[in-house]
Amino acid sequence: MPLISFWTSEPDAVGQLSVEQVVATAGDGNLKDGSLCSTELREYVRQIPTAKIASYIEHCLNTSFNRGGMVLQDLINELGRRLEYEVTNGRYQGISGAIGYDGLWVSPEGQAIVVEIKTTDAYRISLDTIARYRDQLISAGKIRATPSSVLIVVGRQDTGELEAQIRGSRHAWDVRLVSAEALIKLTQLKENSDSSETGRKIRSLLTPVEYTRVDRMVDIMFTTAADIESAASPRLEETSSATEPLGADEARPVESTDWQFTDSKLLQAKRDQIIAALSHRESTHLIRKSRALFWSAAKDVRAACAISKRYTGPNQNRYWYAFHPQWDEFLTEAQQSFFVLGCMDLDIAFAIPHRLLKPALLYLNTTTRDGGTYWHIHIRERDGELELVLPNTSERFPLGRFAVNLT
Repeated sequence: MPLISFWTSEPDAVGQLSVEQVVATAGDGNLKDGSLCSTELREYVRQIPTAKIASYIEHCLNTSFNRGGMVLQDLINELGRRLEYEVTNGRYQGISGAIGYDGLWVSPEGQAIVVEIKTTDAYRISLDTIARYRDQLISAGKIRATPSSVLIVVGRQDTGELEAQIRGSRHAWDVRLVSAEALIKLTQLKENSDSSETGRKIRSLLTPVEYTRVDRMVDIMFTTAADIESAASPRLEETSSATEPLGADEARPVESTDWQFTDSKLLQAKRDQIIAALSHRESTHLIRKSRALFWSAAKDVRAACAISKRYTGPNQNRYWYAFHPQWDEFLTEAQQSFFVLGCMDLDIAFAIPHRLLKPALLYLNTTTRDGGTYWHIHIRERDGELELVLPNTSERFPLGRFAVNLT
């Protein structure tokens, strides 16, 4: 059975296959440049979670198998896409007249990176050859000389000899080196963040920078740590009628005593369950862009997912959320997009099409805090059903029509 058909109909079964078995089911199982096997493998890799990509990379590095280096090349290039580079896959094997790079990554900031992928640094790498790929791309008009650089991705962390080789070469100021494991960690760090600035700072680590003065490195560490700390901290929840912003999820009620917590891992598990159900309903595979934002491989189906516990106070709305301008912008860029409201105690979620939510934003209350503005999203019970609260109009916004079953 062709891989994509198998993946579409039996995703759990495909998830149990080893990476060698995955390759064997792609096309005719013969992985080479221009083959159906290559096309299907790359399409499959673009639709799977980063955690699965990481497990495949580990297998490629620890187990020798036919075409393992080619598979690793596709997996590393996909990590580039997850970091939001525009990625052009290189050839598996060089031929006369073709530029022999493994990957070409171009960042949203315009930085072009020529990527070379090695399973090991046991053999001396020709830096002149890799630099020549970059020069050929510049001559062909595919990238500009500035800003452009070379990134060597190796399958092990013990890279002392290669580091010394780079430092002692004339290409030292144009080359960066990163292990596959570190690249995975950077990708996961970006996916667990809320801020697009974190992604930009992470990408900057992959370009050559002189760090005699460490201010820029400190700035990168501070931005990333602050973002992840916000994402990982427990969610304070209370009962009252006032609200304050709460990261990517709830705009919580506030009171001075009797704090309660929703563990961030439970919130994320609920979010993952919801996104899996929405993916199944929409016949696609949504992958993580950031902690609360998801999109398909083609970026034409998108979702922003917020989670709330149930509040039980008298005269109180049952669920509380925030909707952020950057989410609105993200959803606007796709024809099929949803703002998904998850409820910790329910086996359903509510996937509101963005085109229907957008007009309703005019009737919602907002808060501006620390230079940012967000909309308050509240759900109440009325006449036995749940509905979105529109405080500045008499119109009603029932949610039952948007329900997504999670069981």
